[in-house]
Amino acid sequence: MPTDLAACEALDRADPLARHRDAFELPAGLVYLDGNSLGALPRATAARVADVIRREWGQDLITSWNKAGWIDLPRRVGDKIGRLVGAAPGEVIVADSTSINVFKVLAAALALRPDRRTILSDSGNFPTDLYMAQGLAALRADGRRLRLEAPEDVAAAIDDDTAVVMLTEVDYRTGRLHDMAAITAAAQARGALMLWDLAHSAGAFPVDLARCNADFAVGCGYKYLNGGPGAPAFVYVAARHQDSFRQPLSGWLGHAAPFAFDTSYAPARGIGRYLCGTPPILSLVALECGVDTLLEADMSAIRAKSERMTALFIDLVERLCAGHGLELASPRAAARRGSQVSFRHPEGYAIMQALIARGVIGDFRAPDILRFGFTPLYLRHVDVWRAADTLRDVLATRAWDAPRFRTRAAVT
Repeated sequence: MPTDLAACEALDRADPLARHRDAFELPAGLVYLDGNSLGALPRATAARVADVIRREWGQDLITSWNKAGWIDLPRRVGDKIGRLVGAAPGEVIVADSTSINVFKVLAAALALRPDRRTILSDSGNFPTDLYMAQGLAALRADGRRLRLEAPEDVAAAIDDDTAVVMLTEVDYRTGRLHDMAAITAAAQARGALMLWDLAHSAGAFPVDLARCNADFAVGCGYKYLNGGPGAPAFVYVAARHQDSFRQPLSGWLGHAAPFAFDTSYAPARGIGRYLCGTPPILSLVALECGVDTLLEADMSAIRAKSERMTALFIDLVERLCAGHGLELASPRAAARRGSQVSFRHPEGYAIMQALIARGVIGDFRAPDILRFGFTPLYLRHVDVWRAADTLRDVLATRAWDAPRFRTRAAVT
């Protein structure tokens, strides 16, 4: 493990991913450790979106649906994301938001298991997934329910009443990884279906949905995929399930022949039935730039650098900040965590605001977690060193103990 700044500089000189940093717009002097919440801007994005606005929209107008291939974007970008998550062509499509895709997939999964009542999830799952499951159960009013168990108890809790197991692979607070292959196998052995939320996985490390035999997955486009704020989400449906049910949001672009303008709905074959309304072209184009940037790199190299950087950060923080009340919230073993490190502290919010004021951007998750995301394509080992050293100074000087750092903003 590097022990000083010079050693970190040496690691950066030998880094096979170093060239990818130039593919991103990064403010000078800033250490950005929040790519797990909003990815940085790829340099290619602004020019590409501007071209779509000025030429494809401005000059070619509505002909661009055909001429520029706008109508094909959800499938084209979906197939590119599929290469990052171990899906075959035609198994991923870009549509809507993660929340809406959770609703669509859960409804479809329940239709495939009509004699079972339970959606099983863990108590640490991201709230929007739980809220959508609760809303769907209330809407159906047929005894379907959401059941929550502790993360470590989910596999053992799967029973003959479980219709679908819904989990986020990486815990959004701590970065703890579920064992995708093992839990999927456990669910399917009891006759349940498996839905994975890949919001903190896709683009962060290799995912292999096909090898794990996953049934469904969802994920967002604005974190590690660098698609920009509010980028559309994606949905994966294994080919074996695609034509066996209707998803409930039967919008016109999910129709088998949308431009026939029939008054009755007939679902498209394959993944296309998961479309709903008109796709957001500007956002889709930006997302494609982010995904293309990732596809230029090797995901195994990204994972190796992520494990090295997160281990370095844990080591530096625990050495430099000892005695200041920080407690590691993430798993210590690199193989058991995603591309983030979280520490607990009673004054976590104020500490994070003081760090941000000094040019080290992470985020805070209630009630007490300082969360740091690591995106290896644009982060350097010297950034890790600077972040830990800045945290040391903020704690040692109690710089966080100021009224301006205690005022809670709308977004934390």
